[in-house]
Order: sequence, then C-alpha cells, then structure tokens
Amino acid sequence: MLRPCVEKEAARWIGTPYHHRASLRGAGADCLGLICGIWRARHGPLPEVLPDYSPRWDEAGAEERLWNALARHLIPVTAPADGQVLLFRLQPRALAKHLGVQCAQGTGFIHACPRMGVVQAPLSTPWARRIVARFAFPPISD
Repeated sequence: MLRPCVEKEAARWIGTPYHHRASLRGAGADCLGLICGIWRARHGPLPEVLPDYSPRWDEAGAEERLWNALARHLIPVTAPADGQVLLFRLQPRALAKHLGVQCAQGTGFIHACPRMGVVQAPLSTPWARRIVARFAFPPISD
C-alpha cells in the first residue's frame, strides 16, 4: 500500500473545520487530531488511546503530557525540515499544547485553529520563536 508523505497528507486536511478532540479529514479536527490523522494514513491505528485534554492553550502544569507522548512515538529532531511535527508553547508559562506540520520549504506550516480550521500559515518569527520541540514521523514499515 502506498503511504503518503507527511506534507502531502497534511495538505489534504486543509479546509477541515475545527472541532476539539476530533480527527476526521473534511469533518473536523483540532491540532492533535490533524497529527493523529496523518499517523493513521501512514502507520494505521494510533499507538495509544488519547487521554482527555483541554482546548486551553494557556493551561499550566508540571507535566508536559503532550510532549512526553510525542517523544514516545515520534523521533525528536533538532534540524528543521519539511514534514516535521512542530510543538508550540503559546504562552510563556503554559504547557506546550499546539501542533503543526512544517511545510513549504520551511516557510510555512499546517495547523488547526479554532476560528479557521485546518490552514496553512507562514512560519513567521512570532510562530517560530514559540517552537519548543520538533519531531519526525518514524519510517514506514511494511
């Protein structure tokens, strides 16, 4: 079976409306739902059940649950490249809780926003400085 590259699969989600905790291309997704949808297209079922999570990006806490879960299933990387999952901390003392996929030769990223749904946006300086981690999807095994 042909498995899509990360950037092309993310682009297929553009226009999907925003729905918290959803992950169905064309029907609804949040930022984690977008990443889960890409995982399913490339690797099949999710490797673990998603816990409940709040839609608040200003949520504080001691445990970076999303960061830890990404590190369990994706490959932490440091050098920027298209197709990487970007983890953002949107508020200075808040948990890192927003995700996107780098694309457009590093000048853009695809993510889900409450008012716009899944969109491609410029990876502007304000967005780039909020990146706290980068991850690559694991290689596809047949």
